[in-house]
Amino acid sequence: MLQTPSNPIAVAPQAPVRHVGSTDSDRSLHAALAPLTGGLSPTALSLAYADWLSHLFWAPARRLDLAQDALRGAAQLAQAAVHPAPPWSLITPQPQDRRFAGPEWRQPPFNLMAQSFLLAEEWWRDATNGIRGVSQQNAKIVEFAMRQMLDVFAPSNFALTNPEVIRRTLTSEGGNVTAGLRNWWEDLLQTMSHDTDLKHDFEVGRDVAVTPGKVVYSNDLIELIQYAPATGEVRPEPILIVPAWIMKYYILDLSPHNSLVKYLTEQGFTVFMVSWRNPTAKHRDLTLEDYRRLGVMAAIETIRAIVPHQPIHAVGYCLGGTLLSIAAAAMSRDGDDRLRSITLFAAQTDFTEAGELTLFINESQVAFLEDMMWKRGVLDTTQMAGAFQILRSNDLVWSRMVRDYLMGERSEPNDLMAWNADATRMPYRMHSEYLRKLFLDNDLAEGRYTVDDRAIALSDIHTPMFVVGTLRDHVAPWRSTFKIHLLADAEITFCLTGGGHNAGIVSPPSPKAHGYQVMMKEADGPYIGPDDWIKEAPHAEGSWWTEWVHWLEARSGQPVPPPRIGLSDTNAAELPDAPGHYVLQA
Repeated sequence: MLQTPSNPIAVAPQAPVRHVGSTDSDRSLHAALAPLTGGLSPTALSLAYADWLSHLFWAPARRLDLAQDALRGAAQLAQAAVHPAPPWSLITPQPQDRRFAGPEWRQPPFNLMAQSFLLAEEWWRDATNGIRGVSQQNAKIVEFAMRQMLDVFAPSNFALTNPEVIRRTLTSEGGNVTAGLRNWWEDLLQTMSHDTDLKHDFEVGRDVAVTPGKVVYSNDLIELIQYAPATGEVRPEPILIVPAWIMKYYILDLSPHNSLVKYLTEQGFTVFMVSWRNPTAKHRDLTLEDYRRLGVMAAIETIRAIVPHQPIHAVGYCLGGTLLSIAAAAMSRDGDDRLRSITLFAAQTDFTEAGELTLFINESQVAFLEDMMWKRGVLDTTQMAGAFQILRSNDLVWSRMVRDYLMGERSEPNDLMAWNADATRMPYRMHSEYLRKLFLDNDLAEGRYTVDDRAIALSDIHTPMFVVGTLRDHVAPWRSTFKIHLLADAEITFCLTGGGHNAGIVSPPSPKAHGYQVMMKEADGPYIGPDDWIKEAPHAEGSWWTEWVHWLEARSGQPVPPPRIGLSDTNAAELPDAPGHYVLQA
């Protein structure tokens, strides 16, 4: 029968994070404010604007320059309106800005409206930067907030100022308006019911997460899945995958054509996967240490019982990679050599350059989030989704609204979209520790993070590492993941692939694969900075999956018969089938 732990989750003795002088009534007030502010601290925004405005007030020369820039831009627009100029003669959209990519935007008056908007964006970008004395983070917060506000008024967002919508309305005789209203009504009903058609189009265990396997271990936090072998012989070293608990594990086991798990089993590997429980308010006091102990370490111990005497290829994705790095550093400190290699997918270990997510991480913002989570016991799925949507509002919010409601179109549903809609929650205490110890204080990179009351250091890791970054990652920017070169004293093979945080990782071998760059640094080799690395690293066509498998094979033994499914005292036929129960928790 299924093995369960002898001890359930034990809450650490120290009290949850509380701030000096804070009261429950104050925290309740902040929790009540959170839905009105989208989870953003109004104090953090106010302080950032006060910093910027006060320094701008005492910079009259800078204000004069900005006023002259505004007048110059207005004069150029007026001249372009009176004497038509070639399209995009005043300003050109950024390559990643697809709002004005259509040929209709090259025609007057729409080209002039688009350029007017882009000039306004550029002026505000200049106005919020280069003010002496303003802290770098506050300047970025103001720039980000102003960009979000301006994006609302982009001419592409309105039917009467978007030539593509006007053309569609004329050619469809208003059919797009009817379809757009229908799409809006469907989305409203789904929002009210907290449901989505995507979950029905791609059902877990039927359409996605279908690679055969068994749940060979479970405790109060994880189920461990062992996948059935797909080859007659397998490499002796098993693979353990630790996904992030901010997501359901099956992003790495989507449809059969793009399942990393299926691909690995077909290449002759024994694969184990951690499936995290979706926490509720009763799990509010779970700690980051609980996730290490009952997640990574429990999985390692179970795998070694099933495949004895064999070291493990450990893999961590996103937050799961950060946790794996913590576990690996603690293991190395204690002389535990059960890992043969470590692979990190879009995972950060130093958080000083964590992209625009860091705009949401300061003392005021973390305290505000803590109060919100303290009231609910968890960080709700809507808060997490909202934060990521804000980071890419043009791609994930406004362009979708234009397509769905103004153009009357619908994107063809796919498995990645269905997975993205299947969100999870974060326990209050764990997420507070994660934000404070890693994001806010950067304890892991700076040697202050403790395991079993003793500090760990990533420099203790000497195990070979394969680290994957993605070019358009808004969650774990590739230059941030690259910093592992400065921290671990190990042979590091860094691979940079196209795509973003999810699509860049889910990149199976196919003619549409993004391509990648890869280069290895020996443990005692000289450091190469990211700007030089991207110039020197060789380019390769195809999927990075093939490169990684070759790397794993070079660090694995000769094929042997597959290990048994489950522990020696279990009947494999009686074990629950993958994908298990935890992944189905809403």
